[in-house]
Amino acid sequence: MKNKTYHSPVRKEGFAGLGDYAAIGEGRSVALIAPDGSIDWWCAPNLDSPPLFDRILDPGIGGFFQLEPEDDYSVKRHYREDSNVLETVFTTETGSVRLTESLNSSAAGRLPWSELARRIDGIDGKVKLKLHLKLGTVAETRSPWAADTNQGTVFHIGDLMTMLRTSEDVKITHRSDEAISGRLTTSPGSHSMVALLASEKEPLAVPNLADIDDRIETSHAAWRDWVGHLSYKGLFTPHVKRSALSLKFLWYSPTGALAAAATTSLPEGIGGEKNYDYRYAWVRDACLIIKSFVYLGALEDCKAAFSWLTHTIIRHGVKLRACYTLEGDVVPEETYLPLRGYEDSLPVRVGNNARDQVQLSMYGDMLATALLFIEAGHVLDIATSRMLGELANCCADSWRQKDSGIWELPEEQHYTHSKMACWLALDRAVAMADGKHIEPTWVDRWQRERDRIRDWIEEHCWSEERQAYLFYVGSDDRLDASLALVHHYGNTVNPKRMLATYDAIHRELGHNSAMLYRYSGVEQEESTFVACSFWLVEAWASMGETKKAEAAMNEILEGICDRGNVEIFNEMFDTRTGSWRGNLPQGLSHLALVCAAQALTVANE
Repeated sequence: MKNKTYHSPVRKEGFAGLGDYAAIGEGRSVALIAPDGSIDWWCAPNLDSPPLFDRILDPGIGGFFQLEPEDDYSVKRHYREDSNVLETVFTTETGSVRLTESLNSSAAGRLPWSELARRIDGIDGKVKLKLHLKLGTVAETRSPWAADTNQGTVFHIGDLMTMLRTSEDVKITHRSDEAISGRLTTSPGSHSMVALLASEKEPLAVPNLADIDDRIETSHAAWRDWVGHLSYKGLFTPHVKRSALSLKFLWYSPTGALAAAATTSLPEGIGGEKNYDYRYAWVRDACLIIKSFVYLGALEDCKAAFSWLTHTIIRHGVKLRACYTLEGDVVPEETYLPLRGYEDSLPVRVGNNARDQVQLSMYGDMLATALLFIEAGHVLDIATSRMLGELANCCADSWRQKDSGIWELPEEQHYTHSKMACWLALDRAVAMADGKHIEPTWVDRWQRERDRIRDWIEEHCWSEERQAYLFYVGSDDRLDASLALVHHYGNTVNPKRMLATYDAIHRELGHNSAMLYRYSGVEQEESTFVACSFWLVEAWASMGETKKAEAAMNEILEGICDRGNVEIFNEMFDTRTGSWRGNLPQGLSHLALVCAAQALTVANE
């Protein structure tokens, strides 16, 4: 051991790499952990709460909670098999130690408080660990303060209460209103615990450390039980399971909503302005996650998410908003926080102005998901059935409009993807009416309008010169990778044209690689969009191009997995530098992997 050189993870001006984070969660919140043992992001108690830890957005003033060896070390991390419990092994010249981390739940489900557990087991030799807890200030709008109670010291950060619990062998060396420091030395077989408890606007429960320790194993058993009941038996099973577990991070158990990601303002391009708040539920993303849950056989999650979505739409009306809060309310208008931003990428946002955009493709997302939900064996209630009919009517009335498209662009256009999604919406409505799942009163109108959309697309959106469907009407030669999402249109209407489009997308948006940029002209501003790459795999597999799909799937997995991280996907991947970009865990990236694997499984049957 003494002949080995150890190199501790290096931060760049205080920032860890975006692709280096692991996540833990419990169905209500998500914490992100860097390789150096620092929890740099945790919104407690909810996914969209103000952050308790936000070092990822500002290393200077941001909060964090770190356990790290005092001496140089190497680090290896992995999730336990079929679980979201994380294990990290630090190795120094003098010994090694295992850190096991979990956001805990109970045998009865989610705890009524937040419980972040960190178990420290000595493996061999002795390792000196340093502990540092720095409480966040919510961009300097809160001032933490400590209060001694009979149960221990409680810290108040606005309406949030938190308490650090440690085993007796952890020696606290400093305590102030906003920070705690300590030390611990491990030995072979030593067993120590550190835990952080939190609650908001309610009393704080203070369980003993032994119970917190036990709940790590309870949480692990619950994760394994969930994975064990999935019905997916297809190709790429290890990757599918890991993506399924990542999607569970985004399932907000109090309501059933599905967040797009667990973070805000992590940049799509370093130094750029594309830094958005994804801690809300997008209709599109939620529908696609539900689709992946159907393929996984995650019955409870599928039903809860679909019910939340239908209730929210009924509550707000069938002129859909792009996104809603996790409680089903209107997303707040964007405001900007005075933080440095990840690697100086500004602005740092709270809220999302996409809430006000017209995005016609949502009708296709919702009605296609409803049919898939029915085909999975569910039965619609009367209110949902009526709402779906109203959505179809709204789509039939509004498809001729310009909109902001799937990419939420400021300039409204006649986007080809939006028109194809409207065609899909009415095609799925007709199928549901024929199956007597929704009221057939307007089915003749839906059929006629569906065919009008088809004719309009074929006349206005196809370029004979480019041999491809264009990004939008009048866009000359620009292409859009999101057309891979509407392969059902191509299969039904014009397979030859759609397959030619996919070849053009692969050639031009991927430079003959499976890693695709979203659309023409965006390459200088951002990195390849992971979901688009998997969508092309799904499209090729669904349209009979199995060899192309298999080659692309293997290329993607070899490119973005097995790179030393724990297979938590961000939104984008920079193939030039091997770096991840954007918010994480990103629902679109993980659900797209599941759907691609399912399509390849079906294609190979």
